Amino acid sequence: MTDTSDIRTLLITDDSRVARLMIRAFVLAKHHDWVIIEADSGNAALESVEKDHPHYCTMDINMPGINGTEAARQILEKYPAIKMVLFSANIQESNKSRAAQLGAKFVAKPVTENSVAQALAFFEGPG
Repeated sequence: MTDTSDIRTLLITDDSRVARLMIRAFVLAKHHDWVIIEADSGNAALESVEKDHPHYCTMDINMPGINGTEAARQILEKYPAIKMVLFSANIQESNKSRAAQLGAKFVAKPVTENSVAQALAFFEGPG
């Protein structure tokens, strides 16, 4: 029997399929044993968190329907132990400060190996 206590689950939320695929590829290159779940909207992320209970979540801010900051707020309110990274090309200070208020990390898009490395450093850090 394998010990699954160290297996981590990441929920990637982005309305861009390409962005989800890129985040998935960069994460799995470093953590091939992580379970990756994808959601294409804030609403889908809320449903997935209830069902899959991920350890980590990346969340695009600008999506149709419920936006990423509101989805992140609702998720973190109910599940404060989930480590959340907000990705956005909109680097206005208001998005950065909203992420900080939520206890999340803000990472600027585009999705690159470097931006995903910033997210991973936050996930793997203390707390």
